Formats: sequence, structure tokens, C-alpha cells
Amino acid sequence: MKTPSTPNNASTITGFILLGFPCPRQGQILLFMLFSVIYLLTIMGNGCIIWAVHWDQRLHTPMYILLANFSFLEILYITSTVPNMLANFLSDTKVISFSGCFLQFYFFFSLGSAECFFLAVMAFDRYLAICQPLHYPMFMTRPLCNILVVSCWVFGFLWFLVPIIIISQMSFCGSRIIDHFLCDPGPLLALTCVRNSVVELTSSILSSLLLFVPFLFIMGSYALVLRAVLRVPSAAGRRKAFSTCGSHLAVVSLFYGSVMVMYVSPTSDHEAGMQKIVTLFYSVITPLINPIIYSLRNKDMKHAMKKLLKV
Repeated sequence: MKTPSTPNNASTITGFILLGFPCPRQGQILLFMLFSVIYLLTIMGNGCIIWAVHWDQRLHTPMYILLANFSFLEILYITSTVPNMLANFLSDTKVISFSGCFLQFYFFFSLGSAECFFLAVMAFDRYLAICQPLHYPMFMTRPLCNILVVSCWVFGFLWFLVPIIIISQMSFCGSRIIDHFLCDPGPLLALTCVRNSVVELTSSILSSLLLFVPFLFIMGSYALVLRAVLRVPSAAGRRKAFSTCGSHLAVVSLFYGSVMVMYVSPTSDHEAGMQKIVTLFYSVITPLINPIIYSLRNKDMKHAMKKLLKV
């Protein structure tokens, strides 16, 4: 049997070959078991947060409604990549169909876009709660919270729609081999028969706006929060305010730190291994870690989780 990297074999397929993490068969099985456990733990952790928010009436507030939506987003986000990755670990050909590749491309980047918007809205919610505590119930009403939630989902799924449609209509030549574990725009554009600088520039501009505008908004919100917290006279009040924001800041640091490393890193072939590791971190590891961060650093969530699990 020819290996997936054989050009003659690659030229006859109708889709693409995702190389993933090349290693011997035993290594592939070990990776399958490892990522299966990570996937199940991620589903369970984020699912517990969703159920705790739904079950505990005290958590029916904008902060926790946003958190429940964020947890649901994380479940979808990891599901857009890991099941196909698990199938590839056990596959000899590692082929993904043309339509499957672009569906993964669309959902992965749409959910990643929605995550950027949700992190910005969650920062805005904390700003109102800490900097405008007396007016918070009047500003952050349930209807406004619902509008913000729907907007995050809608804008997330519309943000990259046009470039993805355009890229999917382009012609692809060569080996059809993608040295990644998912359908990423960089390797896909490298396989096109004719380089389209307009599409590349548009994708770069959209990525830049998506990354830096929400990030600057989050940093600006927390700069105002920090200024307000430092004015709190009591140490207990400052600790409570920092505890409220600490979880969200930790999640923002993990997600944006890894995404920006990926964004500014070159896309040359010798960097393919590093790109896989960084992408793996923000697409698989952070959805696993986020429920732990929110559960451990939030007293209300810890209490609800203990009651839910009857600990």
C-alpha cells in the first residue's frame, strides 16, 4: 500500500490528505486514546457548566448566561476538529473530502470568531458590573444580554463566510497534501493553481480586525476595571473584584496568547510542526482548561458544581 505522502496516490484523490501527526501505528493509537480522553473531559467539563447555570436559579444572570454560551461554544469548537482527527489516527489514507474540508474550515474559523466576540462581550459585562455597579441592572438587562449573545453567534458565523466561499471555488493543483491536522487557510491557499493576492489580503485584513479589535477592547475594559478596583478602599472588596475578573483574564490570556503567536509566526514549511502545536493549544487544550479555570476561581460556580455533583 502506498503511503499518503506518495504524489501518485495524492493526485488521484478527490479531496485532501491531512497529514496530522505522522508517527508509527502504535503512536497513532496512543494519540487516539489521548485525544479521546481530552475530548470527553472537555465535553463533560463544559457540559457541567451549562447544566449548573441552567439548574441553579442564582446563576441566571448575564455573567453566567454568557459563560454558559461560551461553554457551549467550546464544545462545538473542539468538535469541529477532534472527531476528524481521531478518525485520521486510525486511517491509512487520512483523506478528507473536499466538502468536508471546507465545512471544517468554515465551522472552525466561525466558532473561533464567535469566541473572540464572546470574550469581548464578557469583558464589557465585567466592566459594567465593577465600574458601574449601581447602574449595572439597568444597563445589562436580560433583553440586552440576549441581543449580545445572538450578535456574537451571528457575527462569528458571518465573519469569514465570503473568503471561505471564494477559496472553495478556486482550483487546486499538486499533491493535495495538507501538513496539518485541520483544513487551515494557509496550506489551502498554497495548494491553489493560481495565487490570488486579493483573497489573501482580504483574509489577512479580516483576521487582523478579528484579533486585534476585540483584544484592544478587552484590554481597554480591564484597564478601566483595574483603575476602579484600585480605588476600592477595602482589601476584601479588591480581592472580590479581582476574583470576579481573574477567570476571564486567564482565559483571554490563554486564547489570545496562543492565537497571536500563531498569527505572527511565519507559514513556511519548516514551521509546520510549530503551527500544529500552537493550533492544538488554542483549539483543543484551552477548551479543556477553561471549565477548570471558571470552576476553581468562582465561588458561585464552585458551589453550584458541588451541588450538581453532590460533593
